[in-house]
Amino acid sequence: MSDREQNGFTHEEQHPPEFIPYPEEYSAEETDGVNEERGKSNEELRNIKVENERSDTIEESVIYWQKSGQISEELDTTKKTLEEVVGLGRSFDVDFREMTFGDIRTGLFFVSGFAKEDILQEILKRLTYLSPDNLSSGALHAFFDLYIPHVQVKKIDKLSDVITMVLSGMSALFIDGEQEALVMDTRSYPIRSPEEPSLERVVRGARDGFTETLLTNVTLVRRRLRDPGLTFEMHKVGRRTHTDVCLAYIDDIVDKTQVDAVRDKITSIDIDGIPLADKQLEEAIVRKGWNPYPLVRYSERPDVVASHILEGRVALFSDTSPSVIILPTTFFDLCQHAEENRQTAFMGSYLRWVRFIGIFASLFLLPLWLLLVIHPELKPASLSFIGPQANAKIPLIAQFLLIEFGVDLLRMAAVHTPTPLASAMGLIAAILIGDIAVKTGLFVNEVVLYMAVAAIGMFATPSYELGLANRVIRLGLLIAVSIFGGPGFVVGVTAFIIWLTLRRSYNSSYLWPFIPFNAKAMTAILFRLPVMTSKQRPSFNKTRDRTRMPRQE
Repeated sequence: MSDREQNGFTHEEQHPPEFIPYPEEYSAEETDGVNEERGKSNEELRNIKVENERSDTIEESVIYWQKSGQISEELDTTKKTLEEVVGLGRSFDVDFREMTFGDIRTGLFFVSGFAKEDILQEILKRLTYLSPDNLSSGALHAFFDLYIPHVQVKKIDKLSDVITMVLSGMSALFIDGEQEALVMDTRSYPIRSPEEPSLERVVRGARDGFTETLLTNVTLVRRRLRDPGLTFEMHKVGRRTHTDVCLAYIDDIVDKTQVDAVRDKITSIDIDGIPLADKQLEEAIVRKGWNPYPLVRYSERPDVVASHILEGRVALFSDTSPSVIILPTTFFDLCQHAEENRQTAFMGSYLRWVRFIGIFASLFLLPLWLLLVIHPELKPASLSFIGPQANAKIPLIAQFLLIEFGVDLLRMAAVHTPTPLASAMGLIAAILIGDIAVKTGLFVNEVVLYMAVAAIGMFATPSYELGLANRVIRLGLLIAVSIFGGPGFVVGVTAFIIWLTLRRSYNSSYLWPFIPFNAKAMTAILFRLPVMTSKQRPSFNKTRDRTRMPRQE
């Protein structure tokens, strides 16, 4: 049972029995008479109504207070509803400016922090010249068609829609005697300039990156893809936050079934809000549970997002977030970086291999070393130098776990440490803690060395989420090797590969093109091929048009 039903309300009965409707239904004398009979004052009845209100959406709240979702012809009624629904008169930044133009009462409803004052002043200046003769054809018609000098103006008849638009930054003009409002796009969001994202820096290439403003991010991608088929669908998510979410794709390339599936997931989200934007949106549409591996890719670079959209993928923009979600994705996609495509094919391939080696080291270097130390009979003669030359006071597995947690703690401390102090903190961690721990015999030199190599491999992973997931798998393999030895390592790695094989990113294999194997696509993964030799889009996207270049006759 809902909160409204618990308080004696149903969808058909939107008012409590004690509530006296607004004056347009009953006169003040009738209201006072009924109140006296019930022994309650108007203020007491209003307090009862405020306490009883349980509204999941703005539309329900509007209907609760004025018995209708439409805009009332009485300007006073609209103002009273706004006072109850959006806190007009209580919130300092919510304004309702009442003015008269040509003997017609109007009310300008806006949020002061979003409104562009110069645009509003220009509109109001134009309206001050109106006379009753100018409004003979109707105030709404005259304002909309003739006297509001602004490009983006809409007629809206539902009060809940008007409130949602105003809370997103627009301004609304209510006209006494009209059941429609004029909503004007006068938004001006606080915005920072596009800067190169810190996680995806390149030596050569564009230095712009996404910001927290959705319109800016969409424009940065549109600038790179001047394709008439590029489509940006707008949706709102969250009953209370009404967060703007944009679905982007190229209409004649993308798999329409995939677009429909993503759209259905977005529209079916029923939650009070997603104030954390992209990450909460990802969890709502992917629903991967406790799976640590990312099933979508994040990017803050417009050129990366544009190239993926051109491959036939879907991008999700979320307002207030500088990251864009790209799907579907694969494990090997998450291992690639924009820098590889900013160099020649040969150097790009070299950088890609170095990155692959670093990722491999972050996953398997420590478990392999621990396995060779526990079972020295497995070491080839050429690797006889591997292994600690002296025993430490702490078991090896405990050393690894302590250093793993120490590196994580150091990483979190670096995030929260002010920039001028970050270098000092690094020196303290590297020299004082690491060096002293080795000299006192708590740790072995090789444990610190290999842990540092594995940490470097994790930081070289382009996807931050993938690096964290690989760390969890490394911990699991370390524990398996310390308990079961060689069989633990073999079974652990096999289970890891099978588990990744069973993962799906929107009906696409997570380990493609390794499983299922595709030789041509695997070659494109292992080597950065020249642009003119990549004549087709990846097949796992199931694109409607796979051809990048026209076929040679």
